[in-house]
Amino acid sequence: MSEARHNWTKQEILEIYNTPLMELLYDAATIHRKNHDPNTVQVSTLLSIKTGGCPEDCGYCPQAARYHTDIKGNDLMTVPHVKAQALRARASGSSRVCMGAAWRNVKDGPEFDQVLEMVRTINKLDMEVCCTLGMITENQAKRLAEAGLYAYNHNLDTSEDYYKDVISTRAFEDRLNTIENVRKTNVTVCSGGIIGMGEKLEDRAGMLVALASLSPQPESTPINALVPVEGTPMEDIEPIAIWDMLRMVATTRIVLPETQVRLSAGRTEMSREGQAMCFFAGANSIFAGDKLLTTPNPNVNDDMEMFKLLGLNPQKPFTKVSQPKTVEASESEFQTLGEKPKWTRPGHKIERNEIAKQKVKLTD
Repeated sequence: MSEARHNWTKQEILEIYNTPLMELLYDAATIHRKNHDPNTVQVSTLLSIKTGGCPEDCGYCPQAARYHTDIKGNDLMTVPHVKAQALRARASGSSRVCMGAAWRNVKDGPEFDQVLEMVRTINKLDMEVCCTLGMITENQAKRLAEAGLYAYNHNLDTSEDYYKDVISTRAFEDRLNTIENVRKTNVTVCSGGIIGMGEKLEDRAGMLVALASLSPQPESTPINALVPVEGTPMEDIEPIAIWDMLRMVATTRIVLPETQVRLSAGRTEMSREGQAMCFFAGANSIFAGDKLLTTPNPNVNDDMEMFKLLGLNPQKPFTKVSQPKTVEASESEFQTLGEKPKWTRPGHKIERNEIAKQKVKLTD
């Protein structure tokens, strides 16, 4: 097993990223095989349990209420609906269900209690449960852990330097603080980012520095390619080339040797050959299902056919970390505190985000 390093510099990571491609892929594949079964890939299903109406201004996100994206919003799903979706995901080969809610942060109350019941329900199906709900406090993280949560996703999105050019309604530090709250429990951390948002290579390296510096490093790191959505501030950005994704996956594998690296958004733009190269370079997790929250994703049957062609096997649940126990709500040690944390609102203006917001006013 390779030992994870926490003191990578941006310059070191840039040198890896810019290594001649064949050599880079070989180095990454070698490290991958030391730490993982190269023929096993984790399959997760991402379920939007509450869509649209988010108060944040993330420049890439079609769920932000201030942008005109024609996203059909929905209120929080019911527990039976979520259970039905989880059973369908399990039947199609997924070992994990990740539930996403378009919230800035978790608020104590009936809706969070409902999410906790969803976590209990899915964990009892012997599936890994992941949530991405925005910023959370230490007490909220402990309540999720007690319900049986396996992983919490909270992406850094990009480097700390470029973050202020993407989002103005929260700070990079808020992401780190939420991850720190999750680490006070037995819940694993899923954290990665998006490439192709107009960032420099230095920003991609900077994001990896931040992820590698976490101790322990995230158990899962999604690498997303920006999917430009009409109405968002980033609607006109050209999709990145497969070579960028290959280099990012390979570099992530080298810098985060024990982490599961997930091919996330943008797979619809990749050929099977491109995805195969990513698996060779160290990607060993994908999202399955027709949609990733609101953006397109390959069909599950297409993915299973690709797995068959490549000789890949879906990873069984709880392979890396044992299944958490579920404590029923009536026996909970941690109760609602009615917290109202003051998460950061930097307040600066991002020109392209402001322009996109004005378009909404013109079309209303």
